[in-house]
Amino acid sequence: MKEINLIVVFCLLISNSIFANNIKGMINDEKGDPIPGVSIIVEGTSKKTVSDFEGRFSIEAASGDVLIMSLIGYATKKSKVGKSNRLHVILIASYAVLEEHIIVGYGSQIKKGEIESKQVYDIMDNKSIIYENENSETYAEIEEKGFKNPLQTPLSTFSIDVDAASYSNVRRFLNDGQMPPKDAVRIEEMINYFDYSYKQPENIEPFSINYELSSCPWNSESQLLHIGLQGKKLDFKKAPASNLVFLIDVSGSMRSANKLPLLKKAYTLLVNQLRAKDKVAIVVYAGSSGIVLPSTSGDKKKEILKAIDNLKSGGGTAGTQGLELAYKVAEDNFIKGGNNRIILATDGDFNMGQSSDAALEKLIVSKRDKGIFISVTGFGIGNYRDSKMEIIADKGNGNYAYIDNILEAKKVFINEFGGTLFTIAKDVKIQIEFNPNFVKRYRLVGYENRLLYDEDFQNDKKDAGELGAGHNVTALYEIISVDSKIKLDTDLKYQISKEKSIDNFKNELATVKIRYKNPNKNKSKLLVKIIKNKKISFDKTSIDFQFSSAVAGFGMLLRNSDYIGNLSYQQVEKTAKAAKGKDENGYRAEFIRLVELASLL
Repeated sequence: MKEINLIVVFCLLISNSIFANNIKGMINDEKGDPIPGVSIIVEGTSKKTVSDFEGRFSIEAASGDVLIMSLIGYATKKSKVGKSNRLHVILIASYAVLEEHIIVGYGSQIKKGEIESKQVYDIMDNKSIIYENENSETYAEIEEKGFKNPLQTPLSTFSIDVDAASYSNVRRFLNDGQMPPKDAVRIEEMINYFDYSYKQPENIEPFSINYELSSCPWNSESQLLHIGLQGKKLDFKKAPASNLVFLIDVSGSMRSANKLPLLKKAYTLLVNQLRAKDKVAIVVYAGSSGIVLPSTSGDKKKEILKAIDNLKSGGGTAGTQGLELAYKVAEDNFIKGGNNRIILATDGDFNMGQSSDAALEKLIVSKRDKGIFISVTGFGIGNYRDSKMEIIADKGNGNYAYIDNILEAKKVFINEFGGTLFTIAKDVKIQIEFNPNFVKRYRLVGYENRLLYDEDFQNDKKDAGELGAGHNVTALYEIISVDSKIKLDTDLKYQISKEKSIDNFKNELATVKIRYKNPNKNKSKLLVKIIKNKKISFDKTSIDFQFSSAVAGFGMLLRNSDYIGNLSYQQVEKTAKAAKGKDENGYRAEFIRLVELASLL
């Protein structure tokens, strides 16, 4: 009997070794660099995982199984599992343009002004980088806003937000197999990560106003109002000359592969977009700051790229000192009527000097008023300071992007080059008045940290968001109509609207007012758009309406919103797939993959 039991156990052990191998692999590109975020699926099964920032992965698979490896920007590859439990895969880039733009270098000789690392680093495995340091990342707290009663609060006022850093940061977490922190999810930035096919402005105004009204996908008793602004496209050959200063963090915290090494490749893409009439200087900071490259003509690309390629990391983080020096360089090379801008590249870890948020804000605002804007590109994980970088970009009339891979750099610096560098409207504010004859309650989805007081709308001294050339901005409102079956405890008994409003505005759901300033002006202009009370069925709406609602729903799920209703990841995925459209760059397809990935975590 004991012999039989031993045979059974032995057979089970053999079976497990055959059918449940733990396959460990490494995925690199053609140059040997690790590729993070690759989706690995065991063909014909539900088993799946993603590669980490070192390109490593681990998955249960049996000998003979086929692993399918895919990532946007690379050709999908299949590998058959053999007797070995180790696998090394090379993925071939499908975006040839990236290979043309990545410059390998011009030698490693250290030049005057370069900050060289003198520190000795311990080799850390990827898990210690991602998880042990995760708690040092900082995000501003977001308090979800509820429904408003138009009889009590008829106006909704907020600043536009074209930043998209939250989406790429959320993607980084999901690709690492983690759900993002709740406050890392800013729904408006997730929505505005994507391009929508709004009409170009037909008059002299810098943007058009578009809207649609339909049913709400996460609450059948609500409606969803979609409002979109489309910035006018710019002929970059005729665009004003740019005076740029790259302010680059080369402190010890920037050593990781997803920081300074990725930064070099990313900024190479930007340099290759510059014209002869543009100029760029490079300022770096670590324990101290210095000028690596004086202001140089954009046609001297080899010289600029060599300075970038020679950067080394090490030392502390004198961020404020670096900012002050970058502003001085920008002022010394100021182009009247031109695009004067600092582009900061950092993980946001300002740990030396005048680094409080209030002090940074005061410095940035004073320079902004002199016509020098600042945009921010964030890199890295572990000690990432999202809250600080958001403040810098917001107060400096600039954009904020988080670059987690080279394809995101291509999106920011090539696909959206005009919107990243050229502002067509500044201090853009939106104020919407809802008609209580049709609207019982309303709530703005996202934009919690962009809300303004109603009186700020006409105050030209109040800062607001900027709109870049070709950029679009989308805002969604969930609306409970007066004929909805939803009963609310806060319904008023005695407060009713005046009868004359029904006669005078019987077809108006709301009025949209927008104030903006031309980039070089200090007095705002006013635009007004009437939103008709004309609801269409969800299946008749544009794919932009449907896709943006899917992105909003995804953000609400990630934040565990109080207003999520019965919405599921499967419903979001279904809606997004139906509204994918042409998707030339594959961004919407990637979103669908992230929704599926989140549903498995």
